[in-house]
Amino acid sequence: MPAQTVLDVRNLTVDLLTGHGAVRPVDGVSYSIRRGETLAVVGESGSGKTVMNFAPLGLMPLGVKADVSGSVVFDGTELVGASEDKIRRLRGKSIGFIFQDPMSALNPARRVGRQIAEMAEFHLGMSATAAEARALDLLKMVDISDPAARLRQYPHELSGGLRQRVMIAIAIAAEPKLLIADEPTTALDVTVQAQILRLLKNIQSKLNMAMVLITHDMGVVAGSADRVVVMYAGRNAETGPVEKVLVSPHHPTRWG
Repeated sequence: MPAQTVLDVRNLTVDLLTGHGAVRPVDGVSYSIRRGETLAVVGESGSGKTVMNFAPLGLMPLGVKADVSGSVVFDGTELVGASEDKIRRLRGKSIGFIFQDPMSALNPARRVGRQIAEMAEFHLGMSATAAEARALDLLKMVDISDPAARLRQYPHELSGGLRQRVMIAIAIAAEPKLLIADEPTTALDVTVQAQILRLLKNIQSKLNMAMVLITHDMGVVAGSADRVVVMYAGRNAETGPVEKVLVSPHHPTRWG
């Protein structure tokens, strides 16, 4: 891989094996992303944009088996064919995730501070006391007001925007090299969307992370990404700098 390339995907194909037969949501996709870069992955619902990022990392719904082929090299490590233990060690530590619905991703029965601290304990080997201090620092980093009080709250006590900030704090707890954000602003109002996107860009700059931004929102693509991959029917229909793809798209479909 070229220097500073964090993720290099070549001819990625994903077959999902379900009780109703096999389907191929991703068919021969290739792309790469460098450190500090934001790559937007866009496409209509069902185009394969989420599956192509989650399947190689073993993140699929219960009851769905993914058969992944091709090559997915993360930071020099081939993920296709890697053991579940090796991939599990990367998830959360070297690769962080922000999911579309933080209320579903967060544990409703555990306080916010404990959920963040657990990431620091598990991935960084911190003591409970050190991990709690780390959780407080992370809430400050994601610009949550009165962070000490928020540590003691449960997810249902927070607004949607605050829950998404908590989700970001969990995702960056171990300072990952790659952050995958799946529709991170879809459930938020326009003002909060803008705040979250600015926050993500600021954190990305501080940590020099690569970021994959999965979205169907043209405004998000135009304002946040460096390059874009357009997915259509499981294939990579177009790839290029944001300005070029938005102004002079080669593919006839419009993904929004």
